[in-house]
Amino acid sequence: MTPFAKFGLDDLSPRQPVLIAGPTASGKSALALAIAQAQGGIIINADASQIYNCWRVITACPSASEEARAPHALYRHVSYDAPYSAGHWLREVVPLLKEAQRPIIVGGTGLYFSALTQGLAEIPATPTEIRALGDTLTREAMLSEVDTQTQARIDVLNRARVQRAWEVQRATGMSLAQWHARTPPPALPPDAAKCIVMDAPKDWLNARIARRFELMMQAGAMEEIAAMAHLHDPALPAWRAIGVPELLALHKGEMTQQDAIERAVIATRQYAKRQRTWFRSKMKDWHHFNPREMS
Repeated sequence: MTPFAKFGLDDLSPRQPVLIAGPTASGKSALALAIAQAQGGIIINADASQIYNCWRVITACPSASEEARAPHALYRHVSYDAPYSAGHWLREVVPLLKEAQRPIIVGGTGLYFSALTQGLAEIPATPTEIRALGDTLTREAMLSEVDTQTQARIDVLNRARVQRAWEVQRATGMSLAQWHARTPPPALPPDAAKCIVMDAPKDWLNARIARRFELMMQAGAMEEIAAMAHLHDPALPAWRAIGVPELLALHKGEMTQQDAIERAVIATRQYAKRQRTWFRSKMKDWHHFNPREMS
């Protein structure tokens, strides 16, 4: 029996690309590593927070020892202040799909998986002045200008997604939904890969989130925050990574450690809830596994 047979993957071909999506703390990375060690392959990041070179512990990137056990790509390779989007990610992934190593793509950013398996429209870059204006507006104000078709496609509670939709509409005169209608064929169609969703139950996942945050604190999350605090810019996505605002407040003495941890855990659980809702809605045809039953 293979190390990942408990996930119903004992017949997985070593030549078959694997996509593993799921909420934070659901065991995605462990499954990816088990597959890579048993069959070979390169583990490719599909998580928007794990791209930044300033965070390892606080975004639960693979440890140095885990990276030594299998090839990894697109982790911690982008500067904290560099612009990065699903389009950037897709352009970096496509060459990796053409290499000899079998791709094992793992992460929690649904938009990345959609871009890969459904295609992504080539939307022009947003002018700096429009992005700067968006940074000054509330999520609600921007959302009020976004068309209903686009709102149905995005996470309207995610400020970054709302601002992106607002920027596209303001800059190009076309809605995000209209651009999506011009989407080219996907780089990796779902039927060409084993597509997996770690469909973790709420109570099981919430307990894991709390425990993992404890381990992050022990592993040096505050040291990462302290090293970057002088570069803080709340407008940058890197500084909005889950847990970062709360631990920065702790570093500045604006919050007690207990309050910071409690609020960070709550924020992580709320994010996981949005992820679970998104994956269940957008990835109905993927293979859904309950990691609690298979642990």
